[in-house]
Amino acid sequence: MEDIAISLKNISKCYKRYRHPADRLKEILFPGKNRADEFWALRNINLEIPKGQTLGIVGRNGSGKSTLLQIIVGTLAPTSGQVLVSGRISALLELGSGFNPEFTGRQNVFFNGQLLGLSQQEIEARFDEIAAFADIGDFIDQPVKTYSSGMFVRLAFAVATSVEPDILVVDEALAVGDAAFQRKCFQRLQSIQDRGGTVLFVSHSSASVLELCNAAILLDRGELLIYSQPKFVLDKYHKLIYAPAEEEQAIREEIRASHLQQEGKNIFKANTSTSEKPNISIVSRQAAFENKSLDEFYDPELVPANTISYVPRGARILNPHITNLDGKIVNNLVGRNHYIYTYTVSFFKQASKVRFGMLIKTLSGFELGGASFTAATQQIEHIEAETTLVVKFKFQCLLNPGVYFLNAGVSGIVDNQFTYLARCVDVAMFRVLPQLQSHASGIVDLLIEPSLSIQKEKEPKQILEII
Repeated sequence: MEDIAISLKNISKCYKRYRHPADRLKEILFPGKNRADEFWALRNINLEIPKGQTLGIVGRNGSGKSTLLQIIVGTLAPTSGQVLVSGRISALLELGSGFNPEFTGRQNVFFNGQLLGLSQQEIEARFDEIAAFADIGDFIDQPVKTYSSGMFVRLAFAVATSVEPDILVVDEALAVGDAAFQRKCFQRLQSIQDRGGTVLFVSHSSASVLELCNAAILLDRGELLIYSQPKFVLDKYHKLIYAPAEEEQAIREEIRASHLQQEGKNIFKANTSTSEKPNISIVSRQAAFENKSLDEFYDPELVPANTISYVPRGARILNPHITNLDGKIVNNLVGRNHYIYTYTVSFFKQASKVRFGMLIKTLSGFELGGASFTAATQQIEHIEAETTLVVKFKFQCLLNPGVYFLNAGVSGIVDNQFTYLARCVDVAMFRVLPQLQSHASGIVDLLIEPSLSIQKEKEPKQILEII
C-alpha cells in the first residue's frame, strides 16, 4: 500500500429525496418507515490510484464525478465503504467552495492556506508568489464577491497549488480561465507531476485529458465502467454518449465487459498489440541508415487492434484505406508525399444535410488534424436509402516518422434528428517511414528549411591610446 495514493473500497453514496419537507421530520419522529426516494449517486466504487499517477475522470453530467471527488477530499461522507488517502491533499472543486465572499482575496489566501495546513509564517513567505500567479492586481485587496469567475479561479488555483500537495484534485474549474491562464495552470500541473505528485483531473475536454493524464476512468450513473488508458476510455465514452437510447444499456455492458477483461493486465503500457507498436522494420532502418529513399508500401499486419464503431443510425462505413495518387493501396507512407484517404458509405435510411469527415491522431489519441465537408457548400441535401457513396480526402503527409490512426464519420439528419449516422474510431492506421534527408523534428513536419552562413570575423580596429 506504500505506493498507493488513494484507495477506494466499495464506496457508495445515497441521497434521500423527500416530496414534502415535513416528510423528513416524520421519518425522524416515526422511524421504521421510509418516506423518501433514494438516489444512489455512487454505487460500489473500487479504485486504487498509484502515487504519481494523473487520473482523468470523465462522464456525463450527473454521473457522480463531483460526488466522488468530494468523498476523496473529505468534504462529503460516503454512505458506505472506506476511503484511504496517503499524503497532503489540495482541491479545486466547485467555483466558490472554500472562499468567503465577504473576505478580501488576501484574507482568503491566509484563511485557505491555514485550512490546507500552512502556518501563518509559511503563507506570508509564499504570498507574493501566490499573488503573482493569480495576477489579479489590486483586486487582491477587494472582497471576493466583487470578482469575476475568471479572477476567482485564478486565486483559488494559485492557493490550492501553493502548498505543494502530494495529491491535487481539480474539478472542471480551469474551464473558466482564459487561454494564457490555462496554459500557466497546465505548466503548474506538469510541475506537480514531475516531482511525483498525484493529480485527479475532471474535464469534458478530451484533448486536455489526453495531454495531461496517463490513466482515466469512466463514470456513468454512479458506476465505474472502465479504468484504462486515456485514449481507450475516451473512445468508449464517446461511443456511449452518442448511442441511441435503445442501445445505451448494451453499450454499457460492452464497456463493463472490456473493463473486466483488462483486470490483472498491465493496461497502462503505450500499446500491447504488436500491430500498433511504432517500430519500423529492420529493412526500413537499414535503408534510412544508408540514406536510401523508401517507397510507400502496404503492410497487411499494420491494422488497429481496437477499432470502435458507433451504433449505426442510418449508414455504415466500409473499406477505409489509403492510396497513393496512382491508386495503389498503401499504409507505409513517405513524408511530404500526397495520398488519398478513402472510405465507402452505405445508407440504409433516408438522410438529409449529410456531411463526411476524417481525423488523424497520434498513438496516444491526440488529434493532429482532419477535415469535414462544410455545411454551407459541401453537404448533401438529401440521400435516399440503399445509396452508396465513395468519399475521398486528399492530403499531404506532413508528419514525421511514427504510427498514426484514422477516424471516419458521417453526420446528418435522420428521423428528424441531427446526429452521427456512422462513426468509426481508429478504423485504420498508417506508418510514416524515416527519411534521413528530412530536417524536421517533433510530430508535424512544418516544411522548415534551415540554412547556415559563415561570416569571417572582421579585423579588429586599431585602438589608439591617447596620453
